[in-house]
Parts: sequence; C-alpha cells; structure tokens
Amino acid sequence: MHNNSPPAIPAGPARLLARNWLILGIAALLCSGLLAVLLVLARTPGIQDFVPLREFFHSALVIHVDLSVLIWFLAFAGMLWSLIADEQLMFAAKTGFVLAAAGTATLAVSPFFPEAQPLMNNYVPVLRQPLFFVGLALVGAGFGLTALRALIFARLSGNALAFGIWLSAVAGIISLIAFLASWLLAPQELTGQHYYEVVFWGGGHALQFQHTLLLGVSWLWLAHALDGPSLLSSRVWHVFFGLAALPLLLVPLSYFLYLPHSVEHMKAMAKLMEQGHMTMLPMIAGIAILLPGLARVSSPAKSALFASFGLFAIGGILAFMIRGVNVVIPAHYHGSIVGVTLSFMGLAYVLLPRFGFGTVEGKMARWQPYVYGSGQLLHILGLAWSGGYGVQRKVAGAEQALSTLPQKLGMGLMGLGGLIAIIGGVMFVVVCLTAMARRSPASPSTPETKAGTSTPETKAGTSE
Repeated sequence: MHNNSPPAIPAGPARLLARNWLILGIAALLCSGLLAVLLVLARTPGIQDFVPLREFFHSALVIHVDLSVLIWFLAFAGMLWSLIADEQLMFAAKTGFVLAAAGTATLAVSPFFPEAQPLMNNYVPVLRQPLFFVGLALVGAGFGLTALRALIFARLSGNALAFGIWLSAVAGIISLIAFLASWLLAPQELTGQHYYEVVFWGGGHALQFQHTLLLGVSWLWLAHALDGPSLLSSRVWHVFFGLAALPLLLVPLSYFLYLPHSVEHMKAMAKLMEQGHMTMLPMIAGIAILLPGLARVSSPAKSALFASFGLFAIGGILAFMIRGVNVVIPAHYHGSIVGVTLSFMGLAYVLLPRFGFGTVEGKMARWQPYVYGSGQLLHILGLAWSGGYGVQRKVAGAEQALSTLPQKLGMGLMGLGGLIAIIGGVMFVVVCLTAMARRSPASPSTPETKAGTSTPETKAGTSE
C-alpha cells in the first residue's frame, strides 16, 4: 500500500463504531437542514413577514449552527479517529459515541423547552438554559474521550493520511483544553453574551485547525479514490500536514501570556486564525496540482472535490474583504465551512460502500455537490454584496432594516441561494439513505471500490 493511500478500514466493532459516527453526522446535518428552511425564509424579502414563529429565529439559528458546524464536523472527526485507532479500550470508544449521541439529541430538543434565551456568541452559540448545557457537556465528554483514545492508540505506520487524522485529534484535545481553561478562568462578573464569547473564543479558534486538517485529509482521500496521480511523496504530505498544524503550538502560549478575557488574548487568537491558516497553502497547492488530471473524471467524489476546493477558496478570498461587523463575515465563514462540508460529503460517498452499504452512483449523486455548492455560492455572494451596503449580521425580518434596492437585491440573492443549497442538502441525505437501504457485501478485505463505481473492477473515471 502506498503511504498516501487511505488507512485500512478495520473489521468488526471498530468498523461498526466508525459507521455509527457517520450516521450521527448525517442525522445532525438533516436536523440542521430542517432548521435552515426557517432561517432562510425568515431573512428573505417578501417572505419574511409571513413566516410563522419568526421570534423563534435566534433559537433555531443557535441549534442550526451547533448541529451543522459543531456536531457534523465533530462526528466526521469521530469517524476518522475511530478508523486509525487500535481496538484497545473499545468500551471507552463506545462510551464516547453514546455520550456524543445523547448530547446531540439533547441539544436538538433544547429550544423547544421553556426559557431558551438564545445568545449569538461566536463558535458555539448557546441557549441559556440547563438542558442545553447538559447536552453540550455530554457532547464535549464524548468527543474528548474519542479524540484522546485516537491520540494514544493511533496506527500511523508512516501513512500520511493517518498522520493528518492524528494531528486533527491533537487539535481537538488542544481545543477542549482551551474551552475548559477559558471556562475556569473567565471572571464570574461577566454576564450574558460577553461571558460565553470569552468561554468559547480561544477553543473555537483552535478548533478551526482540526477542521482544516481533516479538509486536507478528505481532499487527498478523494483524489486517491479517483485514481489521482501520486505526484508528491508521503514524506512531503507529512510535512504539509505538519505545517498546517504548526500554529496550534501558539494556543497554549496565548493562554500562558494572557488571561482569556483580556483584549490581548482575544486579539492574539484572532491573529492566529487570520495568519495561521496561511500554513495551509502548501497543502492547498499540493491538491491544486492534482485537479487538472481529474477534470474529465465523472463521479460523485470528483464533483465534491472540485466544489469543495472552489468554495473554500472563495471563502478565503472573502476573508480579506471584511470591513466592520456585517454579513460579509458570515459570507466568509459560510464559504470556508461549506468547503469543508462538501469534502466530508464526498468522503461519505466513498466510505458508505466500505461500511457495508450500497455504492453511491447515479446522476443525483454526481450533481448533488454542484447543486449544494452553487446554492451556497449564491448565498455567500448575496451576503457579501449586502454586507458592502451595511446589512448587519445575526438579525432577521424588520431588524435587517433593508432600506435600499441593493440591500434587498443582495439579501434576495442570499435567500435564493439558500433555498437551492437546501435542495442540495436534501439531495445529499436522499443519496445517503438510498445507499444505506442497499446493503453491500463489501468488507475490509474487499479491494477498495473507487468512487462512483458499482464494482471494484470498474474505474472511477469515465470520460465526460
């Protein structure tokens, strides 16, 4: 096996555990998508005045963000961490999953209980009620246990992808420690949104490095599934992943130098994310040189890889256009987040048959990443346009104060893109459920089925 090849899919309980993590992530994305319908309609001119439960907007937004950004990403991380870990302490591994699943279910139902009190702080927005925090604590314990087990019992064997996954577990543990440190050190006199901004600021910034490391893992895995040429050696990819993780060393330094509620700490963490992700450029370049050789391939994995790369690049460009507090900010992070999400969607398509489900194939699967990606592209372009005209973030309905035609056109484009993206999200769930309904005899010993094929002997790419 080439050391740039994906890690072997384990047998027995380990494979079942990884499969359950994937199912949890898909379920979280499904619930998040249902909430997204309300969110988009509540901000679309001409429709927003007729949407029921408009006052529910902020509570729905909190859970939508937590499910689509926190749980979906962490569940996918949990799946990959389970794939590289030895079968030691399987009881702890199963306990971690049960805790995370129970916490996710608790978060999902929490806004329907009294006194939700939504707070729109960054990274992990909260509902200020006991049930929400019970769910969040269960999720943190489950993911922390899973990451720690991967950190200690990982099977690396010189494999570049396994090394990238292991580094993401390092990032996850650093993030969790940062969350705990901020919570313990945050002054009790802080109140409301300011308090939770402090609690989640440092760890939230660190967590982005976990996501981007797994983005690189997914890109390289997808390129391999498409028979992409191995233009760079395993040693080079080890260096690329190491460079992408290097800024994490500055996270504990920031906590050592500054208190988490200080202006200096918050500026240091913001600067870390702003400049630290530049260390991803070699990894991005390494993927970019593979794309021309895959341009004529036709498969769901190829669609996801290209759409993911494009959206992530656009999100990065928009980061340099942020001026003040407006909807250019969500335009930037929607582009980056959707880039990560699309790569995970593509990798889910590749892994479903390896987990014993049916092969992902057909026109819907090939078009789904493009539909979802194009909708999100319109969504973020509408936000970026409106932000240039001063539309504020985290508001809905009349609070948006859309007084000019450019503002209304921009937010209308945002609404149209959001609805198209919802269709793309529904397509992803339908494709996954269709594959799950078709059991496959595939096992870890079966030669890896290339993305978008029906038999191991059929190659992924067909000339378009």
